[in-house]
Amino acid sequence: MNELSVRPVTAHTRPSRKLDISHGDPFVMRLRDFTELSAQDINSLRAVIETELTLKKRRDLVLDGYEFSKLCFVKEGYAARYKLLRNGKRQIVNFLLPGDVVGLPGSFLERAANSVIAVSNMTLQICLLEAFVALCYRRPKFGLLLSWLAAQETANYAEHIIDVGRRTPIERLARLLLEIHSRLVMVGRASDCAFTLPFTQEMMSDALGLSVPHLNRMLTKLRADGMVAVNERHVEFIDLKAIQLLAQFHPIRPMRIPVPDNSEID
Repeated sequence: MNELSVRPVTAHTRPSRKLDISHGDPFVMRLRDFTELSAQDINSLRAVIETELTLKKRRDLVLDGYEFSKLCFVKEGYAARYKLLRNGKRQIVNFLLPGDVVGLPGSFLERAANSVIAVSNMTLQICLLEAFVALCYRRPKFGLLLSWLAAQETANYAEHIIDVGRRTPIERLARLLLEIHSRLVMVGRASDCAFTLPFTQEMMSDALGLSVPHLNRMLTKLRADGMVAVNERHVEFIDLKAIQLLAQFHPIRPMRIPVPDNSEID
């Protein structure tokens, strides 16, 4: 089942020749954090992007248990990767922000292991998995970049396991706020100490394994302790060092891809 082909009336596509993949593109900004990209690299990436898709919020992008064979680079908007259990409970395993990839890891499995839903209106750059794999054969740098992205994703998942297993509720919330902020900073979508929180308390509760009232109490405590100020969705870190210490937080930033000597390539 190809979820991105469902309900086409809510989406508008444009031919890939009109796409503008430039310095301001969040996915390219992430890649440039790992290695230098030449104009030829950018043109090669542009060539394999099939369309640019605009979606309404609450739209299913991926369904658990169904085949999904695309890589969708998030240009604008936000989504959540989640698992829905038989008893109706939902566990959000990760949030997707601009610069992230829908289809990592689902597109590399016979059937997707999680669902993905848009939590805002979104703009996605769509690339068939086969086309991206062919690009990796032609330009191995993109295979390395994909593995670096996967390593960063894996490190974030490990922190989420620690959240649910060992961190206290207030530590979980503090770390989630810091993680979202640091990921938005990497793609130029947040200032040094403030950001707009794109997710509801219900979504954050489903990510942290807390009830909404409990999460609300923890947020109130962070505010009372002078660590954050929250005005609707605008979050400002008043004492950034204190909240980082509370959460034992360090941004997860992979090392740059090593550049071998020319003699090693021959």
